Amino acid sequence: MGSETRKEIISWIVVITAAVLSALFINGYIIVHANVPTGSMLDTIPLESRVVGLKLTYLFSEPQRYDVVVFPFPDHEEELFVKRIIGLPGETITIADGKVYVNDDPEPLRDDFIREPSRYTGGPFVVPEGHYFMMGDNRNDSRDSREWVNKYVSREKIIGKLYFSYYPQIKWIE
Repeated sequence: MGSETRKEIISWIVVITAAVLSALFINGYIIVHANVPTGSMLDTIPLESRVVGLKLTYLFSEPQRYDVVVFPFPDHEEELFVKRIIGLPGETITIADGKVYVNDDPEPLRDDFIREPSRYTGGPFVVPEGHYFMMGDNRNDSRDSREWVNKYVSREKIIGKLYFSYYPQIKWIE
């Protein structure tokens, strides 16, 4: 094998190694991708969607109400869940006839993203400091903070904010 061939092989090894290391770094520290196997986030996220978000979103800011985030399921942390943040740290959430109220405000939260009117009534849910109350957009068919044993998601457990789905269709998540 000639000197030129060896140089060519080494250059290919260097390029492939750099590409693999870059992909591992990006997947480990910058982006998060997840599968949404259920219809709990319909119509925002279609059934069986694959979604992408950024882990860096909350590096310099706090999660906001209505953000769609990915996190380990509080009752079984090996499983990733995707839900919308509804209750913020220190708030009291009450749900009456499917409408969500915060801190006894007579005006319910906006719900223009939900699939259909909810039938649920419950609460009050007092969100501890450093934690969030999560709900799916398909409120009538979502396992979320309303029924979990560990009802709240701690700030440290939020992996990232989701921005778009790439399968089965490309769609921005709002």
